Amino acid sequence: MATRNDGTRGRGYAAAAGLAFAAGALVALVAQQRRYDELLLRVTAVERDDRQAVLTEQQRLQFSLLCKAMDDADLAAVYSTVEIESPIQRRQYLFAHAMYTNALLAYRTGVVNWEELHGHLRVICTNSIFRDYWKAHTEHRASLREDSEEARVGRMVDGIIQDLDEADIDEWWVVGEPPAEES
Repeated sequence: MATRNDGTRGRGYAAAAGLAFAAGALVALVAQQRRYDELLLRVTAVERDDRQAVLTEQQRLQFSLLCKAMDDADLAAVYSTVEIESPIQRRQYLFAHAMYTNALLAYRTGVVNWEELHGHLRVICTNSIFRDYWKAHTEHRASLREDSEEARVGRMVDGIIQDLDEADIDEWWVVGEPPAEES
């Protein structure tokens, strides 16, 4: 008995093999995409960590310079360009600057979030010496790019000071709400 071979069986095998190959290729592609996404997340984390390390090292250097300036009036005169009434006031302004930049760094490196930064700055802004320092450096902040992190934080400090000035209560810790975080 002869069987008729019109190629349908062969085409069925070929179609099944092609379908299996396509399914295998799809599975491999999905696995490759998943691996790519994982690597991209790792690269992003490493870049963020590198930025934080660079910011932290820059802060250490700045703090070292500030310490030298606070210890030596001749160096303090170089570090600070605002008109100062006394060496004591210059040292206070340098310390106020160190406090502010420390809070800014904490935000930039993710140690505190926007709302926590607002709380820290609100405490600092209750101090009259810090407020004098802040006012004396208004022109310095005017040179910042408006969309920079430091300019946004500066606007927050301006708002906190305004809120504290307008508040008619002695409970400074409840004054003002953090502005919406700009991106």
